[in-house]
Amino acid sequence: MKIVVEEVSYHVEIYGDGPPLLLLHGFTGDSSTWHPLIPLWKKNFQLVMVDLIGHGQTDAPIKEHYYNIQTASKHLYEILKVLQIDTAYLLGYSMGGRLALSFSIAYPDLISKLILESASPGLKTLEMQRQRRIQDNELGESILKEGIKKFVNKWENIPLFNSQKNINKIQQNQIRKQRLRNNPIGLVNSLKGMGTGSQPSWWDHLLDVTCETLLITGEFDKKFCFIAKEMTKKNGEFQWQLVEEAGHAIHVEKPEIFGTIVSGFLLKNE
Repeated sequence: MKIVVEEVSYHVEIYGDGPPLLLLHGFTGDSSTWHPLIPLWKKNFQLVMVDLIGHGQTDAPIKEHYYNIQTASKHLYEILKVLQIDTAYLLGYSMGGRLALSFSIAYPDLISKLILESASPGLKTLEMQRQRRIQDNELGESILKEGIKKFVNKWENIPLFNSQKNINKIQQNQIRKQRLRNNPIGLVNSLKGMGTGSQPSWWDHLLDVTCETLLITGEFDKKFCFIAKEMTKKNGEFQWQLVEEAGHAIHVEKPEIFGTIVSGFLLKNE
């Protein structure tokens, strides 16, 4: 279905019955990243999958202010309102995880449980943010100059995704085709508005997250394992699950294990 918020048309897919589970994909992804998990989750949850702004079948407006992570959070709020969802479980991966955390801080009463897969609260210092914005702007310029195909060739070969080379070739090709379908303007503006260097740093706000929260990281993803460990130091109520033989995109590399972890966490004590 299509839901329009502030002139931006969002693509939203809904499957299953039960308590709503809002699913937010990562940079260059779309709702299809969650499709393999539908059979496992649809019996217990109403799955609400949103193509984030600039991605998939959602609009990719030229105006950069729409991509601000706090504006994107407000748009998610409006989408839930249209769907008449008062409270939901929330799961976000990577960029979608940073958006999920931003949303949970802005609208704490709307989220009953939060799951962050390979996500961070942003960067700790203004200088780190400045340096990251420079890197993201350079990456964005290269996308516009060299085209989406050359960018995807580079993106799928960065060290963060090394472990994805272990999944079957058919699935690798599906992920590649999906990435190639993205709008270059949408990706560039997402880097500018929702990049790690552009979003607020939430490190000092982690205690504001009062709902039950689970962090999931893959053992090969050392950077995000370290981040998860630091997050649990900031908020001792956060739970952290390490998945063996997995990298950054655990839901892609180990879907059955990931799906079971998510179901177990959400259904516990319910």
